[in-house]
Amino acid sequence: MAITSLTLSSMCSCTWLQSSAPPPPPLPPPRLRICCYSSTQHSVHKTLTHIHSSGVIACLRANSAELALKAARAALRGGISVLEIVMSTPGVFEVLQQLVQEHPTTTLGVGTVLNVEDAKNAINAGAKFLMSPAMVKDIMVDAQCGEVLYIPGVMTPTEILSAYDSGAKIVKVYPVSALGGSRYISALKRPFHHISMVASQGITIDSVREYITQGASAVVLSDAIFDKEAISQNNFNEICRLAHFAALQGNEALEWKKRSTLN
Repeated sequence: MAITSLTLSSMCSCTWLQSSAPPPPPLPPPRLRICCYSSTQHSVHKTLTHIHSSGVIACLRANSAELALKAARAALRGGISVLEIVMSTPGVFEVLQQLVQEHPTTTLGVGTVLNVEDAKNAINAGAKFLMSPAMVKDIMVDAQCGEVLYIPGVMTPTEILSAYDSGAKIVKVYPVSALGGSRYISALKRPFHHISMVASQGITIDSVREYITQGASAVVLSDAIFDKEAISQNNFNEICRLAHFAALQGNEALEWKKRSTLN
């Protein structure tokens, strides 16, 4: 009975001491950033994989939404699997929405995105990737936990490393032909072999293999596929033919690069 009393006394004393202490401050609510490591990142990774496996990003700009739709459809018929529509195209978001409905598994994006508002409108329209001629920091921040791949434009080694350190999973080297073409890509890949690069500006279909073998993960082709004269003449069969040739060159270049790496 004495042992029981002592035990109860000790318990009561302990309880009294706990209750007399001020309660600890409440913990701040956790900052949930699960999206960065869940299905959202799966979507980004899938888009990145599509770009790496295609080798070619077709870049479309047109004077009207109607021409843009016809040209885009022709390119997709020709075998293009990654298509970028430039912001200057009239009705760019409506064109994108229509193409997303028609080709839900195709990797479609918007280019020359310069501010967050345009980025959000592109995402709402169904874009799977966004491209800029430079790195827009606000877009980069928003992209960290989004389902859309952001490809910032870079020119110098400093810009490349800065974009990568800010979270870019792939960068667009622009304007590449003015900087030395495929030789510039080769020089950049020596210190930055771990950073995926898209070569953009002034690239022809015949030089796709050269750029990819020198280290580019993919190239952006604009007028090379969407020939201005062909579009003005509504010659969409020609665009389909050019798109087929470009897609074939991209596939062959990637296959050659893979074989050379294994050897």
